[in-house]
Amino acid sequence: MILEIKQRQAFNQTADPTDRGYVRQKTQGKLWVRDRIDQFVDPGSFYEVGSIAGQAKYKKDGSLEDYSPANFIAGKAKVNQRDIVVAADDFCIRGGHADGAVWGKSLFAEQMALVQKIPIVRLIDGSSGGGSVTTALDQGYQYVPPLKGMHEIIASLSVIPVAAAALGPAVGLGAARATLTHFSVTPQKIGSLFAAGPPVVANATFETVTKESLGGALVHTANGTIDNLAVDEADCFAQVRQFLSYLPSSNCQLPPVMACSDPTTRCDDELLSIIPRRRQRPYQVRDIITRVVDASSWFEIGSRWGDGAVCGLARFNGYPVGIIAFDGSIQGNVLSAASSQKFRRHIDLCDVFGLPIVNFADYAGFAVGTQAEREATIRHGATVTAALYQSDVPYFSVILRKVFGVAGAAFVDNRVPNQRVAWPSGDWGSLPLEGGIAAAYKRELEAAGDKRQELYDKLLGDFEAVRSPVRTAEVFDIAELIDPRQTRPLLCEWVRMQYENVLPQRVDRVRVHGARNPYRP
Repeated sequence: MILEIKQRQAFNQTADPTDRGYVRQKTQGKLWVRDRIDQFVDPGSFYEVGSIAGQAKYKKDGSLEDYSPANFIAGKAKVNQRDIVVAADDFCIRGGHADGAVWGKSLFAEQMALVQKIPIVRLIDGSSGGGSVTTALDQGYQYVPPLKGMHEIIASLSVIPVAAAALGPAVGLGAARATLTHFSVTPQKIGSLFAAGPPVVANATFETVTKESLGGALVHTANGTIDNLAVDEADCFAQVRQFLSYLPSSNCQLPPVMACSDPTTRCDDELLSIIPRRRQRPYQVRDIITRVVDASSWFEIGSRWGDGAVCGLARFNGYPVGIIAFDGSIQGNVLSAASSQKFRRHIDLCDVFGLPIVNFADYAGFAVGTQAEREATIRHGATVTAALYQSDVPYFSVILRKVFGVAGAAFVDNRVPNQRVAWPSGDWGSLPLEGGIAAAYKRELEAAGDKRQELYDKLLGDFEAVRSPVRTAEVFDIAELIDPRQTRPLLCEWVRMQYENVLPQRVDRVRVHGARNPYRP
C-alpha cells in the first residue's frame, strides 16, 4: 500500500512533457502549477494535502484502468517563515474545469485556512473547478449550480488575509475566487479575467473579442477588478509576499513588526518645497509618502485605477500602517465614484487587520457635474464616509493642502478626538474660496459689469487674511501646524503609541467578539 501511494504521488508530481495540456501551458509562456508553488513558497516548506486525489476508473476485477490527477493542488507552506495555505489550479488538466476536479480539495483548503487562522493564497488559472457542460453528460442530469465553499470564502475575508494571483484566464468561478480577496495581482502578458470567455460572449452579445480585449490584465487593473499589474509570474509572487508581510496571520494577532534601520528622527528638507506656493499647481503626493515612511517600505495597491485615490501599505519604524492620500495631478483632488470605492475597500482592509491609518489629506470635495451625477458619486461617497466612521482603527491625518466640504470633512473629522496636524500649505473651509465667492456674491458680481474681475479680486483679497491656517490654529480648530520636515518623527511616535497602548486591547476585543465590521470586497 505504501509503495502504491508513493507511486501515485510520484506520478502526480511529475510533469509529462508530451501531454497536450502541459505543452499548451508552456507554449503560452506559463509555468506549470508545481513550478509556481516552488517559486512562491519558502524552499522545502510545501506539504501537499490530497497528494493522490484524482479521477480513477477501475476494471471489474478492481485493477486500475485509468487515472488522472485532480486539477487542483492544495497544502500548507511557509512564506517569509510564516504559515499559509496555498491553493493552485492546474490548467493543464481540463483547463481547471469541474470535470477534472476533486471538489473536496478546494473546500478543504478554504476550511483549513479559516480554522487554522492563517492566510490563503490562490494561484488561479482557469475556472477553479467551475462548471463545464460536459459534466451533465457524465452525470446523466443537469444540476442546480452550487457554490461549494462560498460560506468559508466569504467568512475568511473578515478573519484571515486572502490573496490571489490570476496567472492565466480566470473564468466564472475562477474570476469570483480572484476578486473575493484582499489583494489580487496578474501578469500583463498572460493574465485575464471574465465572467465568461469569448465563445460564450459571441453567442450572447454577438461580439467578436479576444481574451485580452474582453478582460485582459490592462483592462481589469484599470477598473479595479484586479488590484495590481505585474511584469511576469515571478513579479506576482513577489508582490503577494510583500503584501502579506504587512498583515497578521489573522485578525486575532497584531500586525508583524520588522526591524528598522531608518532613523525615526530623519527629516527631509525637500518636504519644505514639495508643495507649490500657487494653490492651483499640482504636486506628486507619492514623493511625500516615500520621503516620510520607512525607506523602501511603500507598497501601493491599485495604482492604475481610482481617479487619483492613492492607497497602500507602509511602515513607520518597522510598524505596519495603511496609507490613504490623493494624487491631485489626475483630476484636481475631487472624489469620484471610483476613488470613493477604492478608498472604502482600503479602509475596510485596515479595519479588519488592525492597521492604523495615516491620511495625507488633500480633498477638494466630491466631483460635480452631469457625469458625476450619472455615476452616483454621492452614493459611493456616502459609502466611504460610512466606512470611515464605522472603522475603529487608530487614524491620523496630516493635512497637506485642501480640505473642503462633506468629502474633506469625512476624511479628517471621523474620530473623537480627531488626531490631526497640518502643514503651512493647508487650505480649508465649507467650499473652495474661489468658487465660494462666485456663489456667495453672485448678484454683486453680475451687477459689476465690466468691473466684475476687479470686484472679484477685491473680495478674494479680503478673504486672504482669514484664510491663513494660523487663524485656524489660534482657535484650536487644528491641533498643530507643523514644519513638514517633522512629519516622519511625529508619525513614528504616534504609530508606536498605537501599537503599545491601543491595538493590543483592540485585538483582545476581536478575539472575544470577532470582527466589528465584515469585509466588503
